[in-house]
Amino acid sequence: MQSAQNLASIINPIDMVENIFTAKSFEFERRNINEVVVEVQGKWSNMLLFFAWEASMKCLHMSCLMDVKNNIEDRAKVFELLALVNENLWVGHFSYWTEENMPVFKHSVFLNYEEEYFEHKISQMIDIAVNECEKIYPIFKVVLTKGMNPKDALYPMMMETVGQA
Repeated sequence: MQSAQNLASIINPIDMVENIFTAKSFEFERRNINEVVVEVQGKWSNMLLFFAWEASMKCLHMSCLMDVKNNIEDRAKVFELLALVNENLWVGHFSYWTEENMPVFKHSVFLNYEEEYFEHKISQMIDIAVNECEKIYPIFKVVLTKGMNPKDALYPMMMETVGQA
């Protein structure tokens, strides 16, 4: 059995990310040994997933960029929405990429080379990011393009459905 240090020299989680997306027939761009970018077709728009591996920390970082351009001048609404949305997240967080004026979901995970379900953990990370972005996309869209009040935009998400139709 190989030691964790030996495994560290041969296992790169970016290879596993590529394997996951190859199995799903997605195209990706390997920018370098520790970075890969994948475009994923979402329900509302395409999302750009960026993965970076920091070997010294054994940390895999993922950013999921949503294609929603900000058309409003009032940045306070953007940051209010981020605060409200992040209050309800258990994993990861939404941020704002000021250079591109777009929201982004970020999540990092520390990986242990001795873990049995290494690749499953990465798949789970991807699923969480895509699901969170799909769920919140319409809210970002109305706030960033129409200037809707963040609390009003979030109201439908806070309602719980009871009973059957």
